[in-house]
Amino acid sequence: MDELLLSKIRLGAIAELLSSEWITFPTLVRSLGTTNGNLGAHLLKLVDAGYVNEEKTFVDKRPQTRYRLTRRGREAFKKHVGEMQTLLRKAI
Repeated sequence: MDELLLSKIRLGAIAELLSSEWITFPTLVRSLGTTNGNLGAHLLKLVDAGYVNEEKTFVDKRPQTRYRLTRRGREAFKKHVGEMQTLLRKAI
Protein backbone atom coordinates (compact mmCIF):
# COMPACT_ATOMS: atom_id res chain seq x y z
CA MET A 1 0.00 0.00 0.00
CA ASP A 2 1.02 3.59 -0.55
CA GLU A 3 2.03 5.06 2.82
CA LEU A 4 1.21 8.58 1.62
CA LEU A 5 -2.39 7.54 1.07
CA LEU A 6 -2.86 5.96 4.49
CA SER A 7 -3.56 9.43 5.90
CA LYS A 8 -7.26 10.29 6.04
CA ILE A 9 -6.62 13.88 4.96
CA ARG A 10 -4.29 13.02 2.07
CA LEU A 11 -6.61 10.29 0.85
CA GLY A 12 -9.56 12.68 1.14
CA ALA A 13 -7.71 15.35 -0.82
CA ILE A 14 -6.92 12.87 -3.60
CA ALA A 15 -10.55 11.73 -3.66
CA GLU A 16 -11.75 15.35 -3.97
CA LEU A 17 -9.26 16.04 -6.76
CA LEU A 18 -10.29 12.96 -8.75
CA SER A 19 -13.47 14.61 -9.96
CA SER A 20 -12.23 18.15 -10.66
CA GLU A 21 -9.75 19.81 -12.95
CA TRP A 22 -8.60 22.28 -10.26
CA ILE A 23 -9.73 22.88 -6.66
CA THR A 24 -8.82 25.92 -4.58
CA PHE A 25 -7.26 25.60 -1.16
CA PRO A 26 -10.27 27.07 0.70
CA THR A 27 -12.59 24.65 -1.08
CA LEU A 28 -10.46 21.71 0.06
CA VAL A 29 -10.35 23.05 3.63
CA ARG A 30 -14.16 23.21 3.71
CA SER A 31 -14.77 19.85 2.06
CA LEU A 32 -12.26 18.01 4.27
CA GLY A 33 -13.16 19.83 7.49
CA THR A 34 -9.57 20.48 8.47
CA THR A 35 -7.47 23.51 9.40
CA ASN A 36 -5.41 25.52 6.94
CA GLY A 37 -2.12 24.49 8.55
CA ASN A 38 -2.97 20.81 8.71
CA LEU A 39 -4.16 20.67 5.11
CA GLY A 40 -1.18 22.70 3.92
CA ALA A 41 1.25 20.21 5.47
CA HIS A 42 -0.54 17.25 3.89
CA LEU A 43 -0.77 18.88 0.47
CA LEU A 44 2.93 19.69 0.58
CA LYS A 45 3.68 15.98 0.94
CA LEU A 46 1.44 15.18 -2.04
CA VAL A 47 3.06 17.92 -4.13
CA ASP A 48 6.57 16.74 -3.17
CA ALA A 49 5.63 13.18 -4.20
CA GLY A 50 4.40 14.40 -7.58
CA TYR A 51 0.82 13.30 -6.88
CA VAL A 52 -0.62 16.82 -6.98
CA ASN A 53 0.25 20.01 -8.87
CA GLU A 54 0.05 23.34 -7.07
CA GLU A 55 -0.59 26.63 -8.83
CA LYS A 56 -0.34 30.02 -7.12
CA THR A 57 -1.95 32.99 -8.87
CA PHE A 58 -3.72 36.24 -8.09
CA VAL A 59 -7.45 36.68 -8.63
CA ASP A 60 -8.76 40.22 -8.18
CA LYS A 61 -5.44 41.15 -6.53
CA ARG A 62 -5.82 38.35 -3.98
CA PRO A 63 -3.56 35.31 -3.80
CA GLN A 64 -5.16 32.04 -4.79
CA THR A 65 -3.68 28.58 -4.55
CA ARG A 66 -5.28 25.72 -6.39
CA TYR A 67 -4.47 22.06 -6.86
CA ARG A 68 -5.02 19.31 -9.36
CA LEU A 69 -4.28 15.62 -9.45
CA THR A 70 -1.39 14.47 -11.64
CA ARG A 71 -1.31 11.32 -13.71
CA ARG A 72 1.13 9.89 -11.17
CA GLY A 73 -1.29 10.70 -8.34
CA ARG A 74 -4.21 9.11 -10.19
CA GLU A 75 -2.19 5.94 -10.80
CA ALA A 76 -1.04 5.81 -7.17
CA PHE A 77 -4.66 6.12 -6.03
CA LYS A 78 -5.81 3.34 -8.38
CA LYS A 79 -3.02 1.07 -7.18
CA HIS A 80 -3.76 1.84 -3.53
CA VAL A 81 -7.47 1.10 -3.96
CA GLY A 82 -6.63 -2.13 -5.81
CA GLU A 83 -4.42 -3.27 -2.97
CA MET A 84 -7.15 -2.47 -0.44
CA GLN A 85 -9.65 -4.48 -2.50
CA THR A 86 -7.23 -7.43 -2.57
CA LEU A 87 -6.93 -7.28 1.22
CA LEU A 88 -10.70 -7.19 1.54
CA ARG A 89 -11.15 -10.20 -0.76
CA LYS A 90 -8.63 -12.18 1.29
CA ALA A 91 -10.40 -11.27 4.52
CA ILE A 92 -13.83 -12.41 3.37
